[in-house]
Amino acid sequence: MVIRYHDENIDLTQPLDGILYEKRDGIAIITIDRPERGNSLTKKMEQIFRAIWTEVREDPEIRVAIVTGSGDRHFSTGFDVADAKAEGSVANNLPLSDDVFWSPRHNRVWKPTICAVNGLAVGGGLHFVVDCDIIVATENAAFMDTHVNVGMVGALENVGLAKRLPLGTALRMTLMGRSYRLSAERAHTLGLVDELVKPGELMDTALAMARAMLENSPQAMSLSQQAIWGSLERGYQDALEYAWALLRVHWQHPDFIEGPRAFAEKRPARWNPDPNARIGEDD
Repeated sequence: MVIRYHDENIDLTQPLDGILYEKRDGIAIITIDRPERGNSLTKKMEQIFRAIWTEVREDPEIRVAIVTGSGDRHFSTGFDVADAKAEGSVANNLPLSDDVFWSPRHNRVWKPTICAVNGLAVGGGLHFVVDCDIIVATENAAFMDTHVNVGMVGALENVGLAKRLPLGTALRMTLMGRSYRLSAERAHTLGLVDELVKPGELMDTALAMARAMLENSPQAMSLSQQAIWGSLERGYQDALEYAWALLRVHWQHPDFIEGPRAFAEKRPARWNPDPNARIGEDD
């Protein structure tokens, strides 16, 4: 796929600057690949991430995505300050929806996403941690935020931390900067990390989770995601009403009939990948 972004074509079939992208049997694997720079991020890489997430969102063959980093020391040390100095800024001073495109949530991706944290995750690298659905981390991983150390505001990633951690821990990470590292073990205890594994087991674990999701209805998973993430922005009753509306939408999708039918017939379900398909319509 070729994506046009900021007057530039990004061909996802060609080598990408700082990112490895692979599609494997319905699973997109995205690897931050700058180990010599701590897998740090650049503005150019944000354009590439936007293109990748666009393909993940629009390609019905892609059912699950995994984000990880190269090597075993760093998941991502955040935005490359040297790149920020060269470019003069880390963003374009536009509204959020027009300016930030790192994570699946930033790009309106409603397919399951797994963040496989292979080492230290810092600053901008936390975008993927707080916005992916499931977090798997190695025992040697750690989490840290250094925005205030370099004179920047800890904001987007930090709001995400406050949604997934106790408030005091999110504030401790934000205000203490590099003086505090949240260990993978502690992050697992507090719920930021969902599965803690040995370094050699990271991708096998993430891929096993992804393959399990491939057996499920894509549309049912997508609407379930939207119900749960949407609840974070609503009061309880409003969240229930929103979830009920999404549930009713799914009643018109062919997967709503196919799931029980396949179960009764004791066979694998034949899911319809089209989110706009409706019962009774021709394929």
